Amino acid sequence: MQTQMLKGILEGCVLKVVENDYHFSKEILEILNSHGFNNITEGTIFPLLIRLEKENLFEIKKIKTEYGPHRKYYRLNEKGKQELKNFEESWNHLYKTVNHIMKEE
Repeated sequence: MQTQMLKGILEGCVLKVVENDYHFSKEILEILNSHGFNNITEGTIFPLLIRLEKENLFEIKKIKTEYGPHRKYYRLNEKGKQELKNFEESWNHLYKTVNHIMKEE
């Protein structure tokens, strides 16, 4: 159950991380880790980024590196910003609802 809950929440958090600035996958992972997502790995982030990219939620810059292939940098486009807004609305409603139930005696 925790894994399923985490998947949806993680998607929203990734959208938030790349809302206004370009970040590549390792930076996204480091930001998530720094905020407490300690068990998230690149193996979790890559498929998520690929799926969100296929949904056309990003502006992508490809920058050549000295060490190998181009590195993709992600930032939300307008469609992605709307998706983030939808997530935030859903999250806030869910958060309030669950907290209300948990506080009942």
